[in-house]
Amino acid sequence: MIGGPPGRFTRVTDTAIRRPTTRVRVRALDAGRVIERPDKLVTEEPMEIRVHGPGQRPEALAVAMRTPGADFELAVGFCVTERILGSAEDLAGVAYCVEDGEQRFNVVTVRTLGPVDLDVHRRNFMANASCGLCGKAALDQVAIECAPVPVDGMRVRASTILRMPDRLRDTQRVFDMTGGLHAAALFDADGELQVVREDVGRHNALDKLVGRAAIDDRLPLAETVLLVSGRVSFEIVQKAAVAGIPVVCAVSAPSSLAVDAATRFGLTVVGFVRPERCNVYSVEERIDLDG
Repeated sequence: MIGGPPGRFTRVTDTAIRRPTTRVRVRALDAGRVIERPDKLVTEEPMEIRVHGPGQRPEALAVAMRTPGADFELAVGFCVTERILGSAEDLAGVAYCVEDGEQRFNVVTVRTLGPVDLDVHRRNFMANASCGLCGKAALDQVAIECAPVPVDGMRVRASTILRMPDRLRDTQRVFDMTGGLHAAALFDADGELQVVREDVGRHNALDKLVGRAAIDDRLPLAETVLLVSGRVSFEIVQKAAVAGIPVVCAVSAPSSLAVDAATRFGLTVVGFVRPERCNVYSVEERIDLDG
């Protein structure tokens, strides 16, 4: 469990409850020969996130298909970026669920200091999942509860950003074993790697980073650069904006709605980050392209 009074967290780790990889045997074709050999796959399992407000019954909020590991961070980060928790100060605790005396490691309950109306949030999730929101409606919805990130402040040299993918790749332990999952990392303005999380879903990897910051009382992440494997979607920008991350970088492209959202919320988006090149799509003032 993680939780306690302000000042503030008593920590019992959720490490090693489930393995991030699963052993299998495969028949492989290699240089014309068929061989049977062991292999590893990235583990993908459902995790139910429940929310428990004071005087309320624990209620299911969402089910995340995730790679086991840092489950508490994922649950807390999801509640922060989906605005169930207005800030880290609203978090009372987080723990695996116990039912009939048995620990359920695929069910995590987030306890809040104040009551929560989950009906509103469930309607929002349903609308997003069914494409019930147009781009403008999605931006307007986020804008209600997400202030723009201040543009003045952090500035990053382009040469620093260009080195970040290699730094990230060097830390992807589970990717090296499986080749089948995403990563998200936070750097400081000088390119120092702060924390990395891997997951079968890039959104989950980012939520784990945000959850770690919330548990450590480090939100907003105003002096950080986010790097994600793959592309930048609207959801990645939304979650970064809620966490106060000013610069979002990716090894692939952003979507059009991601750039629209980043421009509206004051985020810098940098895509196609390679050893010698990158594209800046929004709020270029934070990037020193000559540095």
